[in-house]
Amino acid sequence: GCAVPCRRERVRAMFYHAYEHYLESAFPYDELRPLTCDGQDTWGSFSLTLIDALDTLLILGNVSEFQRVVTVLQEGVDFDIDVNASVFETNIRVVGGLLSAHLLSKKAGVEVEVGWPCSGPLLRMAEEAARKLLPAFQTPTGMPYGTVNLLRGVNPGETPVTCTAGIGTFIVEFATLSHLTGDPVFEDVARKALKALWKNRSDIGLVGNHIDVITAKWVAQDAGIGAGVDSYFEYLVKGAILLQDKELMSMFLEYNKAIKNYTKFDDWYLWVQMYKGTVSMPVFQSLEAYWPGLQSLIGDVDNAMRTFLNYYTVWKQFGGLPEFYNIPQGYTVDKREGYPLRPELIESAMYLYRATRDPTLLDLGRDAVESIEKISKVDCGFATIKDLRDHRLDNRMESFFLAETVKYLYLLFDPDNFIHNDGSVFDVVITPYGECVLNAGGYIFNTEAHPIDPAALHCCRKRKEEQWEVEDLMREFYSLKKNKKFTLKRASDHGEGESAKDATDASSGGEKRNSKKSSHSLLSCPSQSFNSKLAVLGQVFLDNT
Repeated sequence: GCAVPCRRERVRAMFYHAYEHYLESAFPYDELRPLTCDGQDTWGSFSLTLIDALDTLLILGNVSEFQRVVTVLQEGVDFDIDVNASVFETNIRVVGGLLSAHLLSKKAGVEVEVGWPCSGPLLRMAEEAARKLLPAFQTPTGMPYGTVNLLRGVNPGETPVTCTAGIGTFIVEFATLSHLTGDPVFEDVARKALKALWKNRSDIGLVGNHIDVITAKWVAQDAGIGAGVDSYFEYLVKGAILLQDKELMSMFLEYNKAIKNYTKFDDWYLWVQMYKGTVSMPVFQSLEAYWPGLQSLIGDVDNAMRTFLNYYTVWKQFGGLPEFYNIPQGYTVDKREGYPLRPELIESAMYLYRATRDPTLLDLGRDAVESIEKISKVDCGFATIKDLRDHRLDNRMESFFLAETVKYLYLLFDPDNFIHNDGSVFDVVITPYGECVLNAGGYIFNTEAHPIDPAALHCCRKRKEEQWEVEDLMREFYSLKKNKKFTLKRASDHGEGESAKDATDASSGGEKRNSKKSSHSLLSCPSQSFNSKLAVLGQVFLDNT
């Protein structure tokens, strides 16, 4: 039958119905207002829906529109504006969207610069946007403020209370930026914020919902996996995979134990008091539906599937996921009956379908397409569903509808998409730092569904051994043995922002390395060792140098 290809075409038509009306009626505003056919600025003033939808265009195969939009954004988007912006939203939607588009631009047929992927206009835009967010991180704890003025930094009198996700959802974008640009500051602030949250977990291992970033006192002490916390856990896992970082993964696995112990009941997750572990709210929030997808990433597919099926029953009850659902009563929570076309359940279905090929997951995709078309489609796009009981609509189409909801639906129905590449095909790019493998698959989606190619993180750094070889060459030419300390210090300055301690540790290893290296001339080209080539391709070996 035509089930899957036809559904895929329906999803494509959905995308263009929304996208074309955004361009026609709302651009250059952030978002489309589908009931009045006009636009509004919501999270800033940077044509947000266009940035958010850019990589979806390529996933649908539309290279010409991708190329056109890249030009439009380069000419039209300015971050030097007097706007108070959410640090979290700007990072996941703008920085994430630009980074992903930058890394995909060669695949989309854009003429790239000589230094790509280590330079390029979209990368410079992403870096500029991220720099605007850095003042938020200048707090005693290293946990960022939630809002920043793009022109002036943190406003005087800004509230110091930020949600957990608003502190722990930076490592994917910021580490990518640091690896591509060579400036360690982004990864450093993101790691510091992650560690501050970890340090402030409760004795029973849980984190709350909102914390004061100046005093590190928990203001909202509800612990769960949903709103306000969600993407912190997601980024511990995705950061661990992207950076091959055991520490981030072990943090997550510790949290995972506490979450199972205190919040999980019958494959549902409740909200509990973070210090005592007593139930505070027996509700399921639609944002929590990302969790089965996250479990599948750590290989816990059976549990993921059971929780997914619970969530899917709620979907079937309402034709969408209400923002809050009272689990014991089996009904919506007052004032929280809406469904703003969120992607989370579809996202989990996509991951689980990759893992299991269970056709039930395609059924959820079909139900989603039908619900969204039947309830939320209007002449000018798709509207947020204000109330799933009587299908009243709201005059808003969030940018994540095109960035995430449509993308995950399409990927669920498109098993041969380049995003699902298993590493059997790839591109080799020559960079100033040597050969580099890209587009081999293993993409990590940021929490706004912007795919990051993990291999790209290995393209733009001279590896430590190569620094040594360059130094050895200098020694051979200038016999600078007397000034060894000086050259070492220089190397670490230009290196990867490692601390002075690492540089001295390295210096003690230096002599040993030389004796081992005598087997080949120091003037031969530094070749990349075999195991690290594998590490780049499939992230197989940890590079233990």
